[in-house]
Amino acid sequence: MSEPTGKYSITMPRDIAEAAKARSGPSGLSAYVAAAVARQIERDNLNELIAVAEAEHGPVTDEEIQTLRDQLHQARREQTQGGADAA
Repeated sequence: MSEPTGKYSITMPRDIAEAAKARSGPSGLSAYVAAAVARQIERDNLNELIAVAEAEHGPVTDEEIQTLRDQLHQARREQTQGGADAA
């Protein structure tokens, strides 16, 4: 069962609307725009969580970010190697 929908009128630059329409595919422009807005809401929510966490614990340093990225890349390499070893 799908969620109830409403009809809204929005205004956006013509070039953006045409690009979205060209990319929307069979699901249509409304579904494309709804998905884009949903992603933006997720980003806004994450930014709010980050702001709260940084207010409580201080900002995350570039070094901490790089350490976590390195850990993620290492885990991905190990996962890829593990998948190749299992074959």
